[in-house]
Amino acid sequence: MKSFLRELLITFGLALAIYLVLQTSIQSSIVSNISMEPGLIAGDRLIVIKPIYSFASPERGDVIIIHPPIEPQKEYVKRLIGLPGDTVQISGGRVFINATALEEPYLKETPDYQYGPFTVPQNNYFVLGDNRNYSYDSHTGWTVTGDKIIGKAWVRIWPASKFGSAGSYPLNEQLEVKTPARALSN
Repeated sequence: MKSFLRELLITFGLALAIYLVLQTSIQSSIVSNISMEPGLIAGDRLIVIKPIYSFASPERGDVIIIHPPIEPQKEYVKRLIGLPGDTVQISGGRVFINATALEEPYLKETPDYQYGPFTVPQNNYFVLGDNRNYSYDSHTGWTVTGDKIIGKAWVRIWPASKFGSAGSYPLNEQLEVKTPARALSN
């Protein structure tokens, strides 16, 4: 009987430890609107890696889950576009980071609005939805602070037919390789 109780306590302790590690490191999030179409659509379920930015810095192109300052109780899924200190401008249907036009193959359609130039404040991030013309995001006048980033969307698990990557796209490579497209003016 002693042996059984000891095994039971060990099993319960391991299960509790695994549960606590999973609760603090991953979560499931559901895409709730059309702002990330065409890559992510309403109803898609994502696995989010929560502590990733404790070990690495957020990167341009990451699909992230945030608590936006305008609705802090909600979770938004957005693409990280601008890092602290970046100058962001949207002009002629293109997004420019530090005067370099981004190639964004994941977009539903190009933005039909103008924005900026805007310099992202320290410890803030500029985020946009991939469905640029139907997304409530940083182009409407807000940025997200680092402590409001919940984590990086890692994999889409539902619907099962679309199981796979959550759609992060390495925008940093474009900015390191390309020469600035042109100087932009208002």
